[in-house]
Amino acid sequence: MRMGLTPPWLLALLGLTLLRLAAAAVLPPAPDEAYYWVWGRALALSYYDHPPMVALWTALGSALAGDTALGLRLLGPIGVGLASLLLADAAERLFPGRRAGLWSAALLNATLLFGAGAVLMTPDTPLLVFWSAALWALARLQASQDGRWWLAFGVLAGLSLLSKYTAALLGLGVLLWLLAEPAARRWFLDWRLWAGGALAVLVFSPVILWNALHGWASFAKQGGRAGSQGSGTALRYLGELVGGQAGLATPIIFVLCVAGTVAACRSWWRGRDAGAGLLVVMTLPAALLFLWQATGSRVQGNWPAILYPSACIAAAACLGPRWQRWYRPGAALGLALTLLVLVQAAFAPLPLARRHDPTLARLGGWPAFATALEAERQARGAGFIAAEEYGLASILALHLPPGTKVVALGDRWDLFALSRPADGARGLLVRSERRDGAPLWPGAAEIGVVARARHGIEAERYRLHDVTVAAGDPPLVLLPARR
Repeated sequence: MRMGLTPPWLLALLGLTLLRLAAAAVLPPAPDEAYYWVWGRALALSYYDHPPMVALWTALGSALAGDTALGLRLLGPIGVGLASLLLADAAERLFPGRRAGLWSAALLNATLLFGAGAVLMTPDTPLLVFWSAALWALARLQASQDGRWWLAFGVLAGLSLLSKYTAALLGLGVLLWLLAEPAARRWFLDWRLWAGGALAVLVFSPVILWNALHGWASFAKQGGRAGSQGSGTALRYLGELVGGQAGLATPIIFVLCVAGTVAACRSWWRGRDAGAGLLVVMTLPAALLFLWQATGSRVQGNWPAILYPSACIAAAACLGPRWQRWYRPGAALGLALTLLVLVQAAFAPLPLARRHDPTLARLGGWPAFATALEAERQARGAGFIAAEEYGLASILALHLPPGTKVVALGDRWDLFALSRPADGARGLLVRSERRDGAPLWPGAAEIGVVARARHGIEAERYRLHDVTVAAGDPPLVLLPARR
């Protein structure tokens, strides 16, 4: 590999990976991560919310390191480290002699999306790894003109689709590149392009089969989300999108990525640089799509994460000296912000209230909260603890003693191969005070309130209800316990 990474930079990447593994072990799991851990304990061809790759990663990590925070996240830091190497090699092959590999990897790792995101296990984690790998295969294709790389790209694109449906934008980008780049149109006559596409569909076929067997539930959910209309104004949603990306990419790197993409457009248009064109089609169409969606609904901050591998290469390869002097400050600021966020999430040295600290809302106080609920369960002689919110039920299953049964309720659980609790069993329903309306469980009787807090600062309050399993209840399942 011609990555342009010197031994000190390789050691820095290794050290960063080890630090991320340490953070993964220390940082409390979030409810969504616990939900994906449940997936890993109930493996299926696909799931209602997303394709199955995150479940496979959590299952493998938990098999190696146990049902712990590190086990859930083990493959994330390792995968991101490997993706960084592939991205650096891609930059060097597209733009030899510019030392773009070193800085593209450094800038990407300094973003909060990639840096802190490498520690958490969500569908975006494997997506970014396989997206970066697919971009690497395209760079090898462009640099070598060897059509066999279409086969590698097809497999990696399929693995990206197994991670998250957003990976369909990979195919859109490639199609636009083949149509717009005169030198690339010859690939339409090469059987390996079509074979690569067939491989992508083959790798993705388990998700298609699962959807066919379950009324196309996942496709309908994600398709409906993409076309949904929000209640806010276009100006508000656009402001949230741009401001959120400036924060998640970190401000300097965000500006560098925008400027680099503009410079890549100029190089492709004026200089007919096919490598720059490849970066443009991997960045600009998806960015425009997110901007268009933000004119009618909220775009979640993590969705545009796929833009940054190609945008960071563009920033490292296509900008002039006046911009390049911002590389070091941008990387330093990004790494400092990432460290600050991780330290606050893990140890909370700053006594911030919930409204000022999203780490408190998502991560704070779960072990002590689970201990308090277990004491309530034993005191009341209840046979299980239940929750309506899928994340709350999952995080309780991860923290409660293995002998305590956790029941989840809601329509989404109908799509899991999990058993139902026995009729007549009594339990405690835990329900956040932030939820509107009456409990979903018929006949639930409120019996008390329990708070979740970190270092004495309240994160959330929950109402406890006495419930009994009976015929006609909403869908109920018993979640797997820690091993």
